Amino acid sequence: MFARFSNTRKPLARFFAFAALLWLAACEVTLAPDANVGRRINPGAPIEVALLVPGGSSLATDNQLAQNFENAARLAIADLQGATIDLRVYNTAGGNPQQAAIAATQAVNEGAKIIIGPLYGEAANAAGVAIAGRNVNVLAFSNNPAFAGGNVFILGATFDNTAERLVQFGVRQGVSRYFVVHGENLSGRVGREAITAAIQRNGGEVSGVESYPVSQQGIFTSTRRIASNVQGSGAQAVFTTASANADLPILATALPDAGVDTDRIRFVGLTRWDTLPQMASLPGLQGGLFALPDQGPATLFASRYSETFGETPHPLAGLAYDGIAAIGALAAAGDTLALTKAALIQPQGFRGTAGVFRLMPNGLNQRGLAVATFQNNQVVILDQAPRSFGGPGL
Repeated sequence: MFARFSNTRKPLARFFAFAALLWLAACEVTLAPDANVGRRINPGAPIEVALLVPGGSSLATDNQLAQNFENAARLAIADLQGATIDLRVYNTAGGNPQQAAIAATQAVNEGAKIIIGPLYGEAANAAGVAIAGRNVNVLAFSNNPAFAGGNVFILGATFDNTAERLVQFGVRQGVSRYFVVHGENLSGRVGREAITAAIQRNGGEVSGVESYPVSQQGIFTSTRRIASNVQGSGAQAVFTTASANADLPILATALPDAGVDTDRIRFVGLTRWDTLPQMASLPGLQGGLFALPDQGPATLFASRYSETFGETPHPLAGLAYDGIAAIGALAAAGDTLALTKAALIQPQGFRGTAGVFRLMPNGLNQRGLAVATFQNNQVVILDQAPRSFGGPGL
C-alpha cells in the first residue's frame, strides 16, 4: 500500500504516496518488548500524532532541525488524501533522554496514537521505553540500528541498507573480494560491522580489515600499513566508512599515493560522496561506487519545501514527511489497526521523499537506493533506485 495524495497538488504530492551518521549515539540499550503494539484508531476521525523534535536545545543546529521536521510534517499533512492528522509537537531539548521520555509520556497522556521522532538514538530509546506499556509505536528519526526493536522503528537511512545494496551490485559485477577500511570511532565501527555482514550474506570475501584514527595525522600515519595490506590481500575493492566532509578526501588521496592502484582496486563508499562537489574530482574516487537515494522524489521534495518555506530543507527533514506519509497511507485504507506493528511492516512499503522505503519487523528500515560512480568528474548513475520492492537490489 502506497501513500495516496490529491491530484490537485503540485508534482510532489502526486508522486509521493537521506546522511552521515551524525546522530548516532552510544549507550546501553534497553528495548521495549517485541509485540504487535499499536493503538486502534477511528479512520474517519483525525488521528492524533505526536512529533518529537530536538527543539529547546542550546544548539542552534538542533533548533533549526526541529523547525525543519515540523515544516516537513505539515507539508506532508497538507498532501494527504483520505486521512486527517492532528499533529502536536513536543521538544526534547536536543537529544536529552530524560526530556524525550517526559515528552513521549506527555504525548500519550494527551491522546497520541503514534509518535514520530525523536532524532538522537538515546532519546529514541528513552521515548520507546517510557511508553513501552502504553501500546504506542515510535517512528524515530535515528539511524542507529542499536536502538531499533520492540515499539521503536528507525526511519533514518542505515549503514546496513547501504552496504547491502552496494555489495549486491558489486557481486553481480564480479567484485566479490573486499578490504574494509574504517575510522576508529563509533560510526566507523558500526559501518565496519554493516559492511562485513553484507559481504558475508552475499557470498563475498572479506580480504582484510584495517582502521585508522579519525584525524589527518592519524590517517597519514596509518596509510603505508593500510596500503601494503590492501595490495597483498587480493582485494578487488576497498570498502570504506569515510565521509566526504571528514576523512574521505584524505584517505582517497593518501592510499593511491601510497601505492594502491585504484584502476585495479576501486573504492566503495558507505556514505554519500556527492554531498561536496570537489569529491568528484578526486582521482582515487574515479570509478568507485557509492549509493544515492532516488533523485527524482528527493529533488521534488526539496523544491516543494523551498517554495513553501523559502529555504532549502535540511537533509534529514524528509524523514518527518515520510513518517506522516506512511501513517496517512495506512489510515486512508480505513483499517482500525492501521497503526499496529503488523500494519507498519507491510512488505510493499511506502513512497517517501527519497524513494520507496519499508519498515522491518526488527525495527530497521529498507530504502530503495541507486548505485553511482564518478566518471570524468561527474556523478553517473550505474543502477537506478528501484521504484518498488522486489526489484533490483531489493
